[in-house]
Amino acid sequence: MPKVATVAKIHQKRMAIIWQIPPLYHTMKELHDQQWIQDRVRYILRSNIFGDAELERLRREAIPSSNGNATAGNAAPLDAQQTAYVDAAVNIPFVANSDDDGIVSHELEKMRSILEESMLETRSMPLENRPRLPRIPLSKRNRAVVRALNPMLVTYLEASRDLCETDSILFGAALAVCRIIGAKLPVAGRATQKSSAIPAWRKRIEDRIAKARALIGRLTSFRSGNNRPRIMRTVRMAFAGTNISLFQPDITQKLTERIDDLKQKIAAWGKRIRRFSERSRRFNQNRLFQSDQKRLYKSLERPEVCGAGPGPDQADTVAFWRGLWSEPVNHSEGPWMEVVASQSASVTPMDPVTITPEDVAEAVRRAPNWKSPGLDGLHHYWLKGFVVCHAVLARQFQEALDQKSLPSLFTTGITHLVPKDQDTTDPSKYRPITCLPTIYKTLTPESLVTWS
Repeated sequence: MPKVATVAKIHQKRMAIIWQIPPLYHTMKELHDQQWIQDRVRYILRSNIFGDAELERLRREAIPSSNGNATAGNAAPLDAQQTAYVDAAVNIPFVANSDDDGIVSHELEKMRSILEESMLETRSMPLENRPRLPRIPLSKRNRAVVRALNPMLVTYLEASRDLCETDSILFGAALAVCRIIGAKLPVAGRATQKSSAIPAWRKRIEDRIAKARALIGRLTSFRSGNNRPRIMRTVRMAFAGTNISLFQPDITQKLTERIDDLKQKIAAWGKRIRRFSERSRRFNQNRLFQSDQKRLYKSLERPEVCGAGPGPDQADTVAFWRGLWSEPVNHSEGPWMEVVASQSASVTPMDPVTITPEDVAEAVRRAPNWKSPGLDGLHHYWLKGFVVCHAVLARQFQEALDQKSLPSLFTTGITHLVPKDQDTTDPSKYRPITCLPTIYKTLTPESLVTWS
């Protein structure tokens, strides 16, 4: 209790002094002080340092009395301004229902300006020049920022004329969120460095093993009589804090014990890598069994192909796949097709398809957050977060179905070539996997479900 009382007294004195300063926070130079006061008020209210009665007393004491040296005419406006400032600092308008993170009004204005800049930047930007949006942590603060941008997007989405413009608006909003939370974005282009397949925990253990082996080599060299300065410095560091001198009679025995200790650690770390790898393999197989049993059994029968070899020539690859995809094909029109067409003439046409915002929300809800996007670079996470776009997407999906046409953007994807076997130089030995835009993938499954 005495410690709590002391902390409360310190905060009481500091805030009373600050609140008695005249309200001169109308210039950009002093906005930092205003932000600091608001942060302190928010911290006090959340940490429950003072009770309600103590906060009310502080509020009354912070307002200068009109019975002092100032005249009544000058004191009245000052009291009104000071009261309004303290009320604004204490009653901060939160837009997020979070115990840890909130967004105040001045932050909303800053977010609005960042959103406008991102919209202007991405509106005329070619799709291939769009920056690659990173995966952001699913924290309360980030979700609060996404929710705060929803009302700001209404004006942009209402003016959207087609799906391409809606896609550009959503990408600009996602880019604004990344900039607000400070996420790292590539400087230019969509290409990023390929991440290593080795997990971080394995890298850390392997680094320990490499350092231990290097130390064993230095200790063995010193035991053999190598007294070079670099070797001596390493040996001293190895025995630091053990009160062992390098010139004592039993230093050879101490070196042997230290080397044996390091070898045992290396053996233990190696077993840890094998144990963790086995556990990770079992976990991945169990998860794959629940999602795709066929793929699991195929991986057990045939080892996974590693595409670490030299890739095929770019010109040969383009020529091979262009011959399959770009050349027109004349299909044989047999007489049986006329028979099938005559039999299908009496089939009752299906009812018109109506897409509602609830259908869009359900289709987006089932989609993975960070599955590879298409050429537009927009992940499903942003379609889930910006809920105000569901009604606009439903309307524009309906228009596309009625007009029986879609923009070329939604039928253009990014194709990744996955090697089928160890022959990585032959273009025909690759399996093409094309990633289409997430907005198109939102339309397709829900429409198929509705039609069925």
